[in-house]
Amino acid sequence: MTAPARHDTQTDHHADNPTVLDVDGLSVEVRTISGTLRAVNDVSFQARRGETLALLGESGCGKSMTATALVGLLEPVADVVAGTATLSGRSEQTDLLSADRKKRRAMAGTELAIVFQDALTALNPLYTVGTQLAEPFRIHKGLSAKAAKVKAVELMARVGIPQPETRLNSYPHQFSGGMRQRLLIAMAVALNPSVLIADEPTTALDVTVQAQIMALLRDLRTEFDMAVVLITHDLALVAEEADRVAVMYAGNVIETGTVAEVFADPKHPYTKGLLNSVPVNARRGDGLQSIGGSPPDLHDIPEGCVYQERCPLARDICVTTRPTLDHVGEQRKAACHFPEEVTPRTRGGKSEDV
Repeated sequence: MTAPARHDTQTDHHADNPTVLDVDGLSVEVRTISGTLRAVNDVSFQARRGETLALLGESGCGKSMTATALVGLLEPVADVVAGTATLSGRSEQTDLLSADRKKRRAMAGTELAIVFQDALTALNPLYTVGTQLAEPFRIHKGLSAKAAKVKAVELMARVGIPQPETRLNSYPHQFSGGMRQRLLIAMAVALNPSVLIADEPTTALDVTVQAQIMALLRDLRTEFDMAVVLITHDLALVAEEADRVAVMYAGNVIETGTVAEVFADPKHPYTKGLLNSVPVNARRGDGLQSIGGSPPDLHDIPEGCVYQERCPLARDICVTTRPTLDHVGEQRKAACHFPEEVTPRTRGGKSEDV
């Protein structure tokens, strides 16, 4: 298995950058008709200025729930039950999970921003894009309507909207999907936030537009020295765009590290299974590899390892004892009892994957 190619070198250029978002032990429970379930369990990761951290995993693994918990947009049936999320802003440190409504409102856009995957739903169809882009400047900066409009035009031009002066009075439905996504990104970075969460920002866009959107995010990350948290299930996108990755499964982070190291030498069987599922160098007629079974029911998470029912390395200890996210290298962690056995073994000159 060959990992998707990266666009930069194999070193972590942002290793010395300051941590701007430190999530420690985040847990979220959701009340359902069938009982309360743990949708996010003891999740920990760090995001640094000027880097992109990817939250990677299958649909339903808790990526978006983690994001909505951080920005305070959980549904009424969901509650943060444990953990801290420390945002080191330009003036002070704040625990996002304990901040009150007034504090969150003050930080929205100025320190923490989010880009949702459905731009048409995220934008208000009743207001022109100019009105919506100008709003952050009027609320947080106290600018006049005229001055805020000038800022809105500058933003539209910055994210590549053609003829911004004339399109300022257009409504969201009058823009293409790619242009709407650019508008969302413009609104998110309007006030130069410290952290930008991008939740599946290229969903439903064609490949060319996806590349343009990701190039825009890269440029803005560098320009504003932001930390970008990229939520995705696209392995190729992570390989191309992210510096570090946190792999999630059944609400848990099961492996973290630089993208180059994790993709080249995974230390968790689930990460290995994801990488094996990518049809690299596949030929017509070849069978596609997949991870057998399905994720566990969140109402009935097993006592031991959350991946035990699908894992080719599972043993008795995996059934009885939950592995912790421990160091397996200088900048790497994995929640597996047998991380060294995940790496392909060699027999007779041929590699054999787990």
